[in-house]
Amino acid sequence: MHSMSMSAKIKFIQQSTNLSSSQIGNCVELLEQDCTIPFIARYRKDITRGLNEIEIEDISNALAIWKKIEDRKASIFKSLKEQGKLSSELSDKLEAANTLTALEDIYLPFKKKTKTKATLALESGLKPLAVAIMKESTTDPVQFATKLTSTNYPSAENAIEGAIDICADWINNNEWIRNRLRKIFASKSVVASKLVKGKQEDGEKFNDFFDFSEPYNRIKPHRFMAINRGKNLGLLRVSIAPPQKDSVDSMEYSLVKQNNLFSELLKKAIKQAYSKQLKQALERELLNQLIEKSENEAVAIFRKNLEQILMTAPLRNKKVLAIDPGFKSGCKIVCLSETGELKHNETIYPHAPQHDSGAMSKINTLVQSYKIDAIAIGNGTASRETERLIKQIRFNREIQVFVVSEAGASVYSASRVARQEFPNYDVTVRGAVSIGRRLQDPLSELVKIDPKALGVGQYQHDITPSKLELGLTRTIEFCVNKVGVDINSCSSNLLNYVSGVGTKLAESIVEYRQVKGVFETKKDLMNAKGLGAKAFEQCAGFIRINNAKNPLDNSAIHPESYEIANRVSKQLSIPLEDLIGNKEALKNINASDFIDAETGMQTVQFILDELAKPNRDPRKIAKVFEFKKDLKTINDLSENDVVPGIVSNITGFGAFVDIGIKENGLLHLSEMADRYVSDPNEVVSMNQTLELRVKSIDRERKRIALSLKGIS
Repeated sequence: MHSMSMSAKIKFIQQSTNLSSSQIGNCVELLEQDCTIPFIARYRKDITRGLNEIEIEDISNALAIWKKIEDRKASIFKSLKEQGKLSSELSDKLEAANTLTALEDIYLPFKKKTKTKATLALESGLKPLAVAIMKESTTDPVQFATKLTSTNYPSAENAIEGAIDICADWINNNEWIRNRLRKIFASKSVVASKLVKGKQEDGEKFNDFFDFSEPYNRIKPHRFMAINRGKNLGLLRVSIAPPQKDSVDSMEYSLVKQNNLFSELLKKAIKQAYSKQLKQALERELLNQLIEKSENEAVAIFRKNLEQILMTAPLRNKKVLAIDPGFKSGCKIVCLSETGELKHNETIYPHAPQHDSGAMSKINTLVQSYKIDAIAIGNGTASRETERLIKQIRFNREIQVFVVSEAGASVYSASRVARQEFPNYDVTVRGAVSIGRRLQDPLSELVKIDPKALGVGQYQHDITPSKLELGLTRTIEFCVNKVGVDINSCSSNLLNYVSGVGTKLAESIVEYRQVKGVFETKKDLMNAKGLGAKAFEQCAGFIRINNAKNPLDNSAIHPESYEIANRVSKQLSIPLEDLIGNKEALKNINASDFIDAETGMQTVQFILDELAKPNRDPRKIAKVFEFKKDLKTINDLSENDVVPGIVSNITGFGAFVDIGIKENGLLHLSEMADRYVSDPNEVVSMNQTLELRVKSIDRERKRIALSLKGIS
């Protein structure tokens, strides 16, 4: 039974991926042994034949759907057994069903129903008349019906109406009819929206959809998300259906074979089944499919944006002075060590209304006293004004000045994490620290903040929370494990996302560190409370120990492969500490010498690459960017101006770009290149710096349209 269910499982997953059955089978086994996606992608390449994180995640998602279908199947089997309705034919049909829709169609006639017109008609003995309608009997319907009158159906007309109710129910339950209609709904449906009467004022921002229609198979997910939001707010009425005639004609063509009085009654039953039951059910199916498709795209865009933000280039090993700028409330200043430790904080008032003339010399003094290498300025209120003042200061050495996104800093500063880190400081100090640390190590700092507070993504409040949560958590995990973590300095927030760790173990590792001091070897991890062999296997490769006795403990080589690294060292007669980073010596190694029953070519190659370039950080190095100096407000802009900007958000229809003023500009998909662009990510990425042309300005609505066309 196990191998049968395994092959059915693999077959099911294969429908939604282009992978071989052996890759899927091996990957499923690893997932079911509680291996994480990052672990499988990096350390089980030989078993999966090099599947990457995205392919493994696709398998994992398909596996979750398979389990859902199997659970539903089991409960339907149980219900049918209890009803005594489970024939071998029905059992085979259920076994063969591989979608939830197919399962529900099979189960529909057997579902326990509340009392309906059809059940009342059946209880009143009208089934023979209903059968006669379905078979288009050649007798006289009224004569037939007269014999079946009863208290509930006193006249022949009443009895015929009752029999039509039964027929409509049978037609509604007909699996073949439903599938035929699904094809019509999928190919010919139109999404239409209308303003709900009397809601014009409330629905002003949905005015594009007050009288809107577009073919179902052409509507863009972001447009549908907007319509669905209007519907959920009670401002728009939405329908998704094909022309009624197409559906009814198709049903009549399938069911009506004669041309007599009973045929006319059958046509009535068809119209009733369609308008009262089938149309709503299939419309709901299409609506759910559109919601799912749109949500999936919105989550994918959000995840891509989040990944690009988390993988922003860090400014490594630099002392930073961070400024959270403000006018009336002043600029909060903090000085941070290379590791982000708070060394000093105070507030200065360089702007109106105070205009403190000593504020700038104060910054100069702090830069000298704390040997500052770079200045980070938050990009909120008074950011440009503060940047201009900073750039007028003559420092005694070169100081790099960065403008850093403040998105989510206020959420962090009021959070439990921030209170634990800085119990004796107020929110303004914590916010400034967050700005500085974002420059030093964006990944470590941003994992402390709910990604939904980072101001990227689209329609995030309209997405099923669990779906968004899972997607974003996975993205953070992929990023954290790509970079690796220093076990002796990282926060529990960062550790939480390391493969195989999670919240409880992260706290246990930090607790161990506080009590026992630093971890000297990766093996020491096993001494942390609750960290067993499985968790060690999953996390060990992603953890780094600086200045470890064994240099391999500061690399991405998994402890299970240390023996191979030692064999390489032996073959070359070079001690490990001298071999690491020695690309020239490693060129003389023949990788196939190290393949054995446990280790294949892909793993050996990974070990050799890691020995050649240990602890590679996939992120680039932070670069300084400057906005246009004389651009302060939207009124300083003119059409055709060329302005520098930073991509601050990417959506399905384009990208929003920060050009250094209060209003972000929109770079629409159609303005990204002289060729057709279907996905903004083909052209732009989060935090990318661009030169753009101002296409148009709507000062009244504060909208700026930007273009990359004609920019060399």
